[in-house]
Amino acid sequence: MRDLLFRLQPVGHSGLQAQIREQLVAAILGGQIPVSERLPSSRQLAKLLGVSRNTVTLAYQGLIDDGFLVARERSGYYVNEQVMDGRIDTPKRSSESKIDWSGRLRVRPSRQSNVNKPPDWPSYPFPFISGQVDQKLFPVADWRDCSRRALGRQWLDAWTADHHANDDPMLVEQIRTQLLPRRGVWAREDEILVTLGAQQALYLLASLLLTPRARVALENPGYPDVRNIMQLRTDNIIHIPIDEGGLIVDERLDSCDLVYATPSHQAPATVTMPEARRRRLLEKSSKQDFLIIEDDYELETNFVNAPSPALKSFDRDGRVIYVSSLSKSLFPGLRLGYIVADPELIREARALRRLMVRHPPNINQRTTALFLSLGHHDAFTMRLRRAFGRRWREMRQTLECHLPMVRQWPNSGGSSVWLEGPESLDANRLAREAIEEGVILEPGDIYFADRPAPQNCFRLGFSSIESDRIDEGVQRIAKLVRRQLDR
Repeated sequence: MRDLLFRLQPVGHSGLQAQIREQLVAAILGGQIPVSERLPSSRQLAKLLGVSRNTVTLAYQGLIDDGFLVARERSGYYVNEQVMDGRIDTPKRSSESKIDWSGRLRVRPSRQSNVNKPPDWPSYPFPFISGQVDQKLFPVADWRDCSRRALGRQWLDAWTADHHANDDPMLVEQIRTQLLPRRGVWAREDEILVTLGAQQALYLLASLLLTPRARVALENPGYPDVRNIMQLRTDNIIHIPIDEGGLIVDERLDSCDLVYATPSHQAPATVTMPEARRRRLLEKSSKQDFLIIEDDYELETNFVNAPSPALKSFDRDGRVIYVSSLSKSLFPGLRLGYIVADPELIREARALRRLMVRHPPNINQRTTALFLSLGHHDAFTMRLRRAFGRRWREMRQTLECHLPMVRQWPNSGGSSVWLEGPESLDANRLAREAIEEGVILEPGDIYFADRPAPQNCFRLGFSSIESDRIDEGVQRIAKLVRRQLDR
């Protein structure tokens, strides 16, 4: 017991009572505390651990209530003999594999290039990292209230029952009536499918729509994971360059079956596709008979003009398959997104999703639905727009002042900037050196399909860094850029 419980931490995510319980449960289930061994009394254990006796007593009582311990009068606390019932005692085995997996694996996704971000990014003083939430801005109390409501008896059936392939009707209604109209999109319930983030939505669509001979057009530079997903289905991928209006619409799209685009904020350059080009893309899709996946991945922000409606809002033929993400407008760990498309495609995507995961967790869906219906999402997005607007202006001014040798791609919104340095700049080296200065930035080569990829581009996100830290962070980057260019 001394060896098992001396690992308590006075400060941490778990309270002392919870830590005692966790340690005891792990020791009981791991067989380190035999059934025949008496546990220390609450007084003895409290003295041993340097905590109050009441803390230990509450931990013991909780374990008695849950059947892990039994209290024997005038004897003490013991492990409940029934706690191990139903468990099979198997000997430990060697982890050495005797299988040659190289001849059995049909695909090797682990060999694909992926965006890597430090898991401990919040500990850095200057995290210019994209796709993460600023915890200081998120309304934790409102989310907790919605979670508490969702867990109440009123909604018990909404999250405890197996809904097979169905989504939470309250969430679908909120998406249909609250979120989509703001993007100029109108849809019926049978045209919406909730997914485990936009990532699952893209995987489902690639699985349903692509054959090994299908031709797919992707933006270059573009979102690495959509490139990886498509490459699992077909080798016929056409990489279309972008300009200051996003995806270039020309004859290279004519032979395609599917075109993927991010018109509102191109990923990663964040440029916005003009309305005239959007209409040309739709006209070409009709004339050349291809489908379009519109990934409206980011919170719609425009700090200069009115927000642009989604490409889907111009669609009259059902050729645009709209994908969006609540994980971006709320927080990445939520893992909720959705598809808006023709009912027949939604029906098949729902059936395929059912084979994979049935449906996203009901409790997450209902909590999100309540968060939307009570206006918390609206209030949060307004707060984000104000904060991002300040950061966007600060970022542009600071970059012009300290990094004039680096080109800023023009944008009017979003939560990051795309930068193109002189050809001699090595952004990967810059990122490694920046880490030593407490700065996280994202090298841009991962976004290019070309090999070797350009090394002089990088991305600075500002969703997770406060505006008063942007100037110093950019100054540190500028110092490293100048040092590299002067060599």
